[in-house]
Amino acid sequence: MTGTGSDRSLRARLRALRPESFGAEPTGERLARIRRSPHFADGVFQNPEQARRGPSGSTSALAKVYFDKEGRAGRAPAGVIPVHPTTVADLARPAATGLRITWLGHSSVLAEIDGVRILFDPVWGERCSPFAFAGPKRLHPAPAPLAALGPVDVVVISHDHYDHLDLPTIKALAGTDTLFAVPLGVGAHLEHWGVPASRLRELDWHESTEIGGLTLTATPARHFCGRGIRNRQHTLWASWSVRGPRHRIFHSGDTGYFRGFEEIGAAHGPFDVTMIQIGAYSAFWPDIHMTPDEGVRAHLDLQGGRPGGVLLPIHWGTFNLAPHPWAEPGEWTKAAAEEAGQAVALPRPGEPFEPAGKVPSDAWWRGVSRPLAAHPWQRPKPAEDPEEVPRRDLDLAGDR
Repeated sequence: MTGTGSDRSLRARLRALRPESFGAEPTGERLARIRRSPHFADGVFQNPEQARRGPSGSTSALAKVYFDKEGRAGRAPAGVIPVHPTTVADLARPAATGLRITWLGHSSVLAEIDGVRILFDPVWGERCSPFAFAGPKRLHPAPAPLAALGPVDVVVISHDHYDHLDLPTIKALAGTDTLFAVPLGVGAHLEHWGVPASRLRELDWHESTEIGGLTLTATPARHFCGRGIRNRQHTLWASWSVRGPRHRIFHSGDTGYFRGFEEIGAAHGPFDVTMIQIGAYSAFWPDIHMTPDEGVRAHLDLQGGRPGGVLLPIHWGTFNLAPHPWAEPGEWTKAAAEEAGQAVALPRPGEPFEPAGKVPSDAWWRGVSRPLAAHPWQRPKPAEDPEEVPRRDLDLAGDR
């Protein structure tokens, strides 16, 4: 009995040393529900398609890429990122078309849809890290204080990684009346940080909840989870479909490309706007994050295989999380979307827009970016037929 008591005492002391930012492991009925999930097997949540969760290749190869002097310089802007100073006045006016989107940096988006205000993956902290003194730091300030956004009806979380689930932001929101829609298991973190269970809507893939006349559905994604050291994969990751009386929107969260986008689009689309992860990709982890080309392909899949709606690139520009140049995701997404004939929104962080109105399209990053390599997938323009050139010259000569 003494040994058992000592074990319990040691576990209690270890729990006391656990940083608050690690959150909490699911227990009790929440854990039982996780184990009953059709997407949970062999002790962990499973991806819709097989995916390697950690980096592939050797550690030395990854370190060589990360510490390359020239590459490191390119992973940060060469000047001050032009943030749009979002004001209360910007957001106090109702959306003229019933749908307004404000990208607030990284994957944080305020969506005002059919009279309901949704805040996706809000991150106002200075670092996406368990510690205030270390980890990736913001490359630009938040466009507005969290309180300046005004009342939020529901906060939607895609998964529990630090750049999507931010302790200081959640604690600030815990003191409001907002509801939280989260993937299965993530509610354990939020309750640990002071969010009452009555304000949680915790969903497995393909489950829905009704909030303010909207239907929010947790849809599959190809990623992973975890905040602590052990990372038991006991919290689910998700993309989200939101259907209102007049509009439909989609937020990808973090995900690798997979065939399921077609099924999501068929079941819940087409969408007026999709918010698609196109940053923090690498050949070292191709299964869990999308490249810009894959992001455009995912949008087209969601729209039934053809251009439609507006694509908003997210998960880039705010934190340095991968070896690619800082502005490359924006530049390459713009190129891939134009090649596909797809409308793409390119707002400065904090710049509201309505997908049915004028969509921001300026490549604003070029003024503060170092030179970028050409986009590798874009087809070269066809060479002129040499036989056509003399004919054109003759025609011009005849006109003279």
